[in-house]
Amino acid sequence: MNDADLLQIARAQWRWRGKERPPFADTPREGQISVWDFPRPPELVLDKREIEICWGKTLIARTRSSWTVRETSHPPTFYLPMSDVNRTFLRAAGRGSFCEWKGPALYWNLLDGERCLHSVAWSYPQPLAGAEPLADCIAFYAHHLDCKVDGAQVVPQSGGFYGGWITPDLSGPFKGEPNSNDW
Repeated sequence: MNDADLLQIARAQWRWRGKERPPFADTPREGQISVWDFPRPPELVLDKREIEICWGKTLIARTRSSWTVRETSHPPTFYLPMSDVNRTFLRAAGRGSFCEWKGPALYWNLLDGERCLHSVAWSYPQPLAGAEPLADCIAFYAHHLDCKVDGAQVVPQSGGFYGGWITPDLSGPFKGEPNSNDW
């Protein structure tokens, strides 16, 4: 079996693809959008809202030019241009993973003297077709960072693997919560 066949098998496993909401989806309140309306395969959307990431009192990144990856059942993942990130704190983590939509990922640590956050960020320097805008970007897990979208505090997506950011304008439930493995 070749790589293209393996990708097709991985991509075919998803039932929910944004065409209809499952019966357990929350009804969005006014001003909210449902993550169940996001498509699968995911879409990349240029986002002009201000994104700010701090590690304690240290500003790690600020931009008004991020890419959001919006995928069925997931809160968006924000990919910031490397040019808007303070790269002095980034060190390659020496591990990676593979996404059937975006390709091979590299992970990054944040280091500041004795402080270290292991594998707190990831990037796709050689993304698959359709994800090319992510080539010079990086995304951060919000679990140990102070992340904001237009001043709104981000809640990290549940689960150790997912990196979506939950903001007040979203309704779920969200992939990563208990009993969400088959979403």
